[in-house]
Amino acid sequence: MPIPGDHPPSTREILQRHGLRAKKSWGQNFLVDARVQERIVAAAAVDSDDVVAEIGAGLGALTRRLVAHAGHVIAIEHDEELAALLEQELGCSPVLRVERADALDFDFAAAARAAGRPLVVVGNLPYQITSPLLFAVTDAAAGGRVIGRAVLMVQKEFAQRMLAAPGSKVYGRLSVMVQQQAEGEILFHVGPGAFHPRPAVTSSVLRLRPRQTPLAPVRDPAQFAQVVKQAFAARRKMLRRALEPLAGAEAATRALASSGILGTRRAEELSVAEFARLADAFGPLRSDAGLEG
Repeated sequence: MPIPGDHPPSTREILQRHGLRAKKSWGQNFLVDARVQERIVAAAAVDSDDVVAEIGAGLGALTRRLVAHAGHVIAIEHDEELAALLEQELGCSPVLRVERADALDFDFAAAARAAGRPLVVVGNLPYQITSPLLFAVTDAAAGGRVIGRAVLMVQKEFAQRMLAAPGSKVYGRLSVMVQQQAEGEILFHVGPGAFHPRPAVTSSVLRLRPRQTPLAPVRDPAQFAQVVKQAFAARRKMLRRALEPLAGAEAATRALASSGILGTRRAEELSVAEFARLADAFGPLRSDAGLEG
């Protein structure tokens, strides 16, 4: 199916036509560079069998290209004005459905069941809510059964944090939780000039492929997440102190000893596998433990 319209209108034309402007409070920076749009769609390797969930469809620049290749596109847009714009500009496409929803609340599992196959997720993630959106995507992926792959644009520094190795200054909770559930790679960087309005940062396009099984086996994924969160909430402290809020000083000391991890180490020094051993060494934790930070 061809892209709707032989000559798609420019971003400025679309905004003027609908009397809209980018909302700073929503972190809206619209991707206007056609070459970057093409590279993102190519990286997603979308074909006519695929169902794509696009996070933050915005003005529909990527959406136009996705509907030209995919079997079905679900354009998720939280901004009511932009959702209405998408329906007016692209509503004629038989393969497009505009979903007026917050991507954090979108039911990826239900969409995958309806599609009868894992989804392909594509999106330019707003800077303010990138972390929650990344956690939502990786948590929903279900080992590739719900989300088969994702191609996402995020702030460059955020992408580097996500894929950082232990010992790096930018290695943190995000690194551990994403790497536990997915393999990631940075594909290319995108300068501020590719957007309207221009952001003050460089962006990166990355590809995530959910792991069929976690990188490190854990008995209780929720407890693993608690331990990782608490360890990095007090990352300047030694682990024996940082983990005390989880179950008390004695329990933290026992868990560290049982897992073979020195209590004098700090969170950024532990690998994903070490965090898994440490989480399994604790007994059941309180449901409200490790929720600070």
